[in-house]
Amino acid sequence: MINNTLFPYSVSAPLVDTDLSEKSQINTKVKGFGVKGKSEELAPLPFARKFSSPLSSLRQTWLVFAAAVFLVSVPVFIEAPIVRSLPWLSLGLTGFWVWLSFKLMSHSATYVWGDLLLGFSWSWLAGAIYWGWLRWEPLYHLPVESIGLPFAVWCLIRNWGKIGNWFYLGSLLGTVLTDVYFYLVDLTPYWRQIMQVEPDKAAQVLRNALLQVKTPWGEGWAVVLLIVLLTVGVLALAKPSRHWYAFGGAVLSTILVDSLFLLAACLA
Repeated sequence: MINNTLFPYSVSAPLVDTDLSEKSQINTKVKGFGVKGKSEELAPLPFARKFSSPLSSLRQTWLVFAAAVFLVSVPVFIEAPIVRSLPWLSLGLTGFWVWLSFKLMSHSATYVWGDLLLGFSWSWLAGAIYWGWLRWEPLYHLPVESIGLPFAVWCLIRNWGKIGNWFYLGSLLGTVLTDVYFYLVDLTPYWRQIMQVEPDKAAQVLRNALLQVKTPWGEGWAVVLLIVLLTVGVLALAKPSRHWYAFGGAVLSTILVDSLFLLAACLA
């Protein structure tokens, strides 16, 4: 199914980063005139492109950014409770996300959102596998989170699905940097503990981990992590392409998610 869907869209996929819906409308109108079309009847099209397209395209670009921020938060705050009690349901929902993404990509008006959702499907799949069955071992986290990396690289080499795959890469980069911080500050023992203790004892584990973060070593690396995430995210937003906004949104939202975890530890 994936192969049958990839190749019909391999030509049209690059148009998504400029303005897919607009170009489709223009091409349809131009073809409608055929050989007998009059040049003066085509004149309004460039005019409409000049004055209406940039605003619409910019709006959708920022919507892609907002959607990327939201989708990074979904596995943390929505998928996690499902995985805890119903891991097989969470895993099965991956198929639904993939089906819905291809359904959306079959229409030019919703292609962008289907593209983004396909990249999100990889993050959801990794979350379902790791948090469902492997959450007790932090060392398995990055290998599982990278499960969609070969597919994403393969698609990007063929210039297909740029928005979703760059979103996935941005989300994966945020995960990598956060995990590296855990290793550097030696928080992995607390990770293992909090996955094994009873809920009423989890607060004490969080407080102990927070003491580790509040050391000069922990605070110093937290600043480095913040600077790297901000730099990468802002540089991505400096490029006027939707796939870079999806990437930047995923990277910057890592700061939001990590901050919420830090807040939870402070309130524990």
